[in-house]
Amino acid sequence: MQQRSEETKTRILQAAQQLFASGGYDATGVAEICKTAGVSKGAFYHHFPAKQAVFLALLENWLTVLDGQMALVLEGSESVAQGLVRTAGVTGIVFQSASGQLPMFLEFWREASHDPLVWQTTVGPFRRYQELFADIVKKGIADGSLRPVDPLTAARLIVALALGLILQGVIDPQGAAWDEVTRDSFELLMKGLSK
Repeated sequence: MQQRSEETKTRILQAAQQLFASGGYDATGVAEICKTAGVSKGAFYHHFPAKQAVFLALLENWLTVLDGQMALVLEGSESVAQGLVRTAGVTGIVFQSASGQLPMFLEFWREASHDPLVWQTTVGPFRRYQELFADIVKKGIADGSLRPVDPLTAARLIVALALGLILQGVIDPQGAAWDEVTRDSFELLMKGLSK
């Protein structure tokens, strides 16, 4: 019974992702999601109280994968500088998961611009990553591997660099080897921050 319930929830999420990406969030209704997923409205509302909850679940699922990969990369690093450069490798996962999903990413950002709940869900991870990187920079300053800089400013620069590269990679996937560009960009940034 539990497995069937999870399968239903997964079908709803997959259908919603497909429909939000192709037609947009506002143009997609619960009935259309149910039809595409092959579920009843009752099954939909058993798993999600509203269409917005599905949208937020898709965002949370993507961020959970990103968080897990980030933690693995940072745990396995020998130094602060190496850890920051290795985080660039996480963008490869982002590029892979974003492949063909530009409309969905734009939907997240568009919805965030006028929906406080979506905005909070979207901005929360950015702030969390800023805090994470600020803590890492503080450690690097303390151990002498990084120059004394404002940790929050450095963290914001790291997040901005990552977001800019992700956006370029999603908009123009064939424009460059984005994994390599990201790694090279983070190495250049670390040269500027390192003692």
